[in-house]
Amino acid sequence: MSLRLKGRMQQSGIIWKVLLLLALMLVLTVLAMVIWALCFGSSQTTVSLKVLQMLQSVGTFLLPCLAAVYLWSEKPVEWLKLDKSVGWKEGVAVVLLIVCASPGINLLAWLNEKIALPDFLSGLEELMKSQEEAAAGLTERFIKADNAGILLLNLLLLALLPALCEETMFRGTLQQLFYTPAVYRHEGVPAKNSGGGLTARHHAAVWVSAIIFSTIHFQFYGFVPRMLLGALFGYLLLWSGTLWLPVLAHFTNNAMAVLLYNMYYMKGKNVDEIDAFGAGDTWWLGLISLLLTGLGIYIVRRICLHEKNYEHLRALH
Repeated sequence: MSLRLKGRMQQSGIIWKVLLLLALMLVLTVLAMVIWALCFGSSQTTVSLKVLQMLQSVGTFLLPCLAAVYLWSEKPVEWLKLDKSVGWKEGVAVVLLIVCASPGINLLAWLNEKIALPDFLSGLEELMKSQEEAAAGLTERFIKADNAGILLLNLLLLALLPALCEETMFRGTLQQLFYTPAVYRHEGVPAKNSGGGLTARHHAAVWVSAIIFSTIHFQFYGFVPRMLLGALFGYLLLWSGTLWLPVLAHFTNNAMAVLLYNMYYMKGKNVDEIDAFGAGDTWWLGLISLLLTGLGIYIVRRICLHEKNYEHLRALH
């Protein structure tokens, strides 16, 4: 008798599926670390750290999801919503939306930084600040590129790969696992209900996934804007029915940072000016950005629900 793995766990409950996913994440993350250690030892060069980040992205997020969904579904590609392409209207609208939202994100991050923890958590606050500084220093090492080849590699490593791996995990896998009832989960088809619009379960899945997405980055002073971005990515999946749209949005956000930061680094400018645009003295630009972002979200939603995508959203009812 042959051992057939595809769809073998399609009838399993959500708890068993989450446990499987966590186990795969642990095993493949450790495997990625072992591979890196065998290749680079304890090296802390920029190249070795970039390879480590690549291995961690693939081993912690992408491969566990692909393996888990392969066991959960007879049609894993459809389950992950990777079988449907992005229309040019949706694509252009989402790219413009993310660009427009940038000053607003800076404003939210600036306000987030002003959150002070109670005195008895001062030690934790200092630890979080030191982690933020360390992350900023590592980002500077990663982003600097003195030629087009390294810049393209950085876009791949810091923009495209995280977008694909993280969206596969948080929107493609976790979010859908949270809102898809067990009886339909093995088919990758959301259940129907008698109400109109998205249900409370859909909204809860979006926000829980967004909170986990922001938390796992371990950067408290960017928690709120990252959570809101995660929620936006989640709704893009619900509205469009394709994971490629939140991947595009995530990539656009990361690619903008890579290009702008690299331009400032190479010209010897202070990169803090990028994060300050829309915050501090220019808070009004951030406010305008947030208002335009709200309008942009409305437009993107309308485009996603037009004709072909409308049938997808109706299937969620």
